[in-house]
Amino acid sequence: MGWALIGASNVARQWIIDAIRAQDDSSIVTVLSSSEERGAKFAAETGIPAHTTDIDTILADDRVNAVYISTANEFHCDQTLAAAKARKNVLCEKPLALTIPDARKMIAACRAAGVVLGINHHLRCNAMHQKLRQLLAEGTIGNLNAVRVFHANFLPQILQGWRINDAKGGGLILDSTIHDIDTLRFLMGDDPTHVMAMTQSGRLAHDGVEDGIMVIMRFPGDVLVQIHGSYTVPFSEGGVEFYGSEGVLIGRDCMSQRAVGRLFVRNADGEKEIPVHHHNLYHYALAAFSNAVRGAGQPAATGEDGLAALTIALAIREAARTGRQIKVEIP
Repeated sequence: MGWALIGASNVARQWIIDAIRAQDDSSIVTVLSSSEERGAKFAAETGIPAHTTDIDTILADDRVNAVYISTANEFHCDQTLAAAKARKNVLCEKPLALTIPDARKMIAACRAAGVVLGINHHLRCNAMHQKLRQLLAEGTIGNLNAVRVFHANFLPQILQGWRINDAKGGGLILDSTIHDIDTLRFLMGDDPTHVMAMTQSGRLAHDGVEDGIMVIMRFPGDVLVQIHGSYTVPFSEGGVEFYGSEGVLIGRDCMSQRAVGRLFVRNADGEKEIPVHHHNLYHYALAAFSNAVRGAGQPAATGEDGLAALTIALAIREAARTGRQIKVEIP
């Protein structure tokens, strides 16, 4: 499978290039950057044989079977539509799009073209979350009452840019909280019915862009969920806690890109650690995507997963803006 990187991004450099090269019979053909200088430097440093500033060059290349899109959020829709028209399979960074109509167009275009659309919601690929999902489904802690997600960290200088400056496409909700949303959907197998939220801004971000958030969500079964997210909290250990009628499941240090995390169950017998056999999150995601392209299974997160996560994220944004409880309606 021949890949083109649409976006000379940090996530591509740090995680995706290695994950593509770890797959059997996969290689990276070229990388696109809006800057000729940046593209040339990126290609040279990562061993990619070609670079371009023209997406049409990529889409006309018969060696390219799939594209990984990691440009700024505002470009995801147009670039995905162009790739689908050229019959290239698409792995797109989250959020899928900035609006629900755009997200639906992207899904429809890829379906009509007969190409795979996957969304890089990497946290559902963490072996700890996969084990946690299994335990919840088995009823290990009885009836679920409440959930707490803590995903506060400090945004590195190299990643700040549009994330803290772009009032339309940036901000914590569409960059980080959307991962928490997708992870909750994956773990609980359901969507929230209502959301409420309050945000912070100004500790790191500018012009009203949120850099901290507290969210309350109601899931079916009257399960309450709390999310704390932040760009401005150093030294915090991200994790999840699930509170049931017969015990608690605790995931520690499991909200990052690294293949780490420890899982514990606490009940009448005390607390014990549950073994987790970790794997590289991105290797797992790229293997699932590659298999889907070859006709076996589906991506770890589908276009429909991306649409659902975006819908909930936009509801949270609206709740924070208006100070009201917002009903969630997945298209």
